[in-house]
Amino acid sequence: MAVTLRPLRPGDEQVAVRWAADPEFCLAAGWTPRLAPRLINRHWQLLIAGTGPDFLRLGIEENGQLVGYVDLANRQAHTAELGVAIGERAQWGRGLAAEACRLMLAQAFGPLGLTTVTAQVHAPNARSHRLMLGLGFTVVGRAEPEVYRGQMVEVICYGLRRADVQQASAPP
Repeated sequence: MAVTLRPLRPGDEQVAVRWAADPEFCLAAGWTPRLAPRLINRHWQLLIAGTGPDFLRLGIEENGQLVGYVDLANRQAHTAELGVAIGERAQWGRGLAAEACRLMLAQAFGPLGLTTVTAQVHAPNARSHRLMLGLGFTVVGRAEPEVYRGQMVEVICYGLRRADVQQASAPP
């Protein structure tokens, strides 16, 4: 598995339209199901054109194919919120999200100079909870309930500090 991150580029909106055609992906990723392709196209064209300094979305590629995206949202001086989605259901569970998140965390704690990365996971999303724990995140609290898959659910907040990552990777 050769996973890389790259900036979004023209043409990616067509892949996003394909992802949006899958209602299961939309429910899992928090996208509105059955949106018109022109709306998905326009939204992604804006993302490709560039966003403000508080948001970074990179494409996840495997073997040269766009398979998902990873975000750092709500970026402030020393913190941001991690998000990730793998577009094709056939690719779920293969470790692509974990590898993409590791790459994004390396950027966050390295060149971007962040000291803390947070994440929010809907309580029923067991796969995402395993992902966060596997990356070294710890539960730090709860957020306001949100709609997930059509139901109001609890939101679990996670945090990861650069100091904890450095300490975990330091030789004994």
